[in-house]
Amino acid sequence: MKTIVQATDLENLKQKILSYTQVDDEVVREQMQYYQRMDLKKGDTLVTPGQLVHHFYYVATGCIYYYKLEEGEQKVLEFYTDDLFFTDLPAYVKGTPSNYYLKASEATVVYAIKKSDAEKSFEGSHQLERFGRLSMQEAFMKIFTRVERLNNRTNDERYLRLLEKRPDLF
Repeated sequence: MKTIVQATDLENLKQKILSYTQVDDEVVREQMQYYQRMDLKKGDTLVTPGQLVHHFYYVATGCIYYYKLEEGEQKVLEFYTDDLFFTDLPAYVKGTPSNYYLKASEATVVYAIKKSDAEKSFEGSHQLERFGRLSMQEAFMKIFTRVERLNNRTNDERYLRLLEKRPDLF
C-alpha cells in the first residue's frame, strides 16, 4: 500500500544520504521527490522469485528479511532494519529476475526509488552519483561479508551471532 510522502517523513532518509557524502540542500530536496513511501504489514512481500527488481529501498522503521526457499525451507540470508538501504542487488544491477524474496517480518515503513529515477538523478548530480556509488559499495561489502560468514560458521554459530548482534529481531 503506497501513501503520500510528507517532507518530515523523509528527514532520516535525507540524513542517511548525507552520511555518505555532502549533497547541496537543493539537490537532496529534489532527490526526495522520487521516493515513494510504502507501509507494509507483517508478511507483505516486496520481491518474489521471477520478478524483476526495479527499486532500491530504504527501511525507515521495521524489518525486511531476504530469503530463498530450498527444498521447501526458508533460508534467510539477511535482515534489513531501521535506517538501511537494501534491494536484491544482483537482480537490480543485472536487470534479471530475482531468485529471492524480500518480505516484511513486522509492520514496516519503506521508501522506494525506481532504478530509472535514481539513474536520472545520478546523471544530473555528481554529488548524488557519489552517494549512489558509495551506497552500492556498502551493499556489495555486506554481501561479501555475508558470504564469508556463511562459509566460515555453522548454522548454530550464525544463530548465536544473530542473537548477540540483533536481539531486537527476536
